[in-house]
Amino acid sequence: MTSELTRRKKLMYGAGDIGFSLTSTILGVYFLFFMIEVVGLRPAVAAIPIGIGKVWDFINDPIFGYISDRTRTRWGRRRPYLLFGALPLAFTFTMLWYRPGFESTAALVAYYSVAYIIFEASATLLYMPYFALTPELTSDYDERTSLTSYRMFFSILGSLLAFTLPLIIIGDFIPENASKVLFMGAIFGLMSALPMFVTFFGTEEREDYSDLEKPTLWESIKSVWKNVPFRYGLGIFLATWISVDILQTSLLFYVKYVVQREPQNDIIMATIFVIAMFALPIWNWVSQRWSKRYAYMYGIAFWAVVQLTLIFMTPATPLSIILILCAMAGIGVSAAHVLPWSILPDAIEWYEYQTGERHEGMFYSVTTLARKVTSAVSVTFIGPILELTGYQPNVAQQSERALQGIKLIIGPIPAVLLAIGIFLAYKYPLDRKEFSKIVEELKIRRAA
Repeated sequence: MTSELTRRKKLMYGAGDIGFSLTSTILGVYFLFFMIEVVGLRPAVAAIPIGIGKVWDFINDPIFGYISDRTRTRWGRRRPYLLFGALPLAFTFTMLWYRPGFESTAALVAYYSVAYIIFEASATLLYMPYFALTPELTSDYDERTSLTSYRMFFSILGSLLAFTLPLIIIGDFIPENASKVLFMGAIFGLMSALPMFVTFFGTEEREDYSDLEKPTLWESIKSVWKNVPFRYGLGIFLATWISVDILQTSLLFYVKYVVQREPQNDIIMATIFVIAMFALPIWNWVSQRWSKRYAYMYGIAFWAVVQLTLIFMTPATPLSIILILCAMAGIGVSAAHVLPWSILPDAIEWYEYQTGERHEGMFYSVTTLARKVTSAVSVTFIGPILELTGYQPNVAQQSERALQGIKLIIGPIPAVLLAIGIFLAYKYPLDRKEFSKIVEELKIRRAA
């Protein structure tokens, strides 16, 4: 298989990410809001099922990554999971949005905790092999950025749909609309499953990777710690996507209460994500002209400044100013989507060059695991912050203290995390020249 991929193959691989983006974005944006406003749980209590579900992934992700590395079938190591895991994803996602008739808070927490655990297991069965396909489809430095750009186009498109369409289906998040919420969950569960079949039939795996010796569990675990570029890439990825997680969860609160623009929520969200989609080629070009890490540093620094600016907005701020800031944020969001994901795969060749082994499944499982561990902490603390600062659900106006709590979550906290990502990108040890030498040497070894 050549390193250069056809546009059709990039599109069919990238299309799969719209399913993951739909489910993860809807959960990130609406699930906490749903449990507070529709189910009626207190903010701190509503955060418990999310934390439990993510804690389960501490075990779940490495297991599936290890199994994926050891899988051998006539369809390859990764693609069979896309074929057989799509429909369970649709069903388990739907069940998250069901409002059972329990009056007990403990029973509600138990239901949503179990539903979240089952959904996360179904999702991991799909996205772990899907992510691990990236380094297997091409080993070219710039082609990986291009492939990731295609994937992130669908990812951002999914986020755009996830931010806007649920509100059109549901209307207001109130207890009387619980049946509409369930209907929304069923529609998006099915929409998330269908792209998996597109990717399954539109891609193929390298046969020589299936011939590799199956790694033991201990070898896979050791490979993560010994891979220096991967550790830096993981830090960059986490700093960026924890910020995204926090913003997804808090943005609805910001729009509704800080700038009081809930009726314009659709256009605000659309501005961010439409601009992010059209900005993807910018970062692909910058990455090719300089390198992935410098493109990341420029894009993320720009985004951090925009996030800090948001804390100065008020209900009196003209909508035009808010939309300009949203467009600027979209440029940074675009960089956050494509560049960390394109940096990570290069560490796999570095490790193969050092040891002769490949552990794509384990590397990506550790990546998603680490993100969920940190996200479980970072996103779960949003509920307690809202409660400690006096947030009250379903009120027309929050207290000044509650508004300051929302601003803290939307501005300074993400900006600090993004600054950490920039520092790690500056220290990242694998540049284009060194990576190209590694790839050429690996070609010689395989030919021999």
